[in-house]
Amino acid sequence: MMLLTPKTMMLVGFALVLIGALMPFLMVMHLIPTTFLLAFLAYAASLGGLILGLLGAALYARERRG
Repeated sequence: MMLLTPKTMMLVGFALVLIGALMPFLMVMHLIPTTFLLAFLAYAASLGGLILGLLGAALYARERRG
């Protein structure tokens, strides 16, 4: 039994990519402090979101195919 459906995986992946893009923007605008940990978390969120979104899209295509 899958914990996440493919559509949910894509939505969570999109949210993570969005967070991974917004955090560096906020750091550049000096709205949040620039630290190594926050920069690493932004990178990890972006990479994790990309992988999760691609996996969700692949599973969705496989599910729709039959």
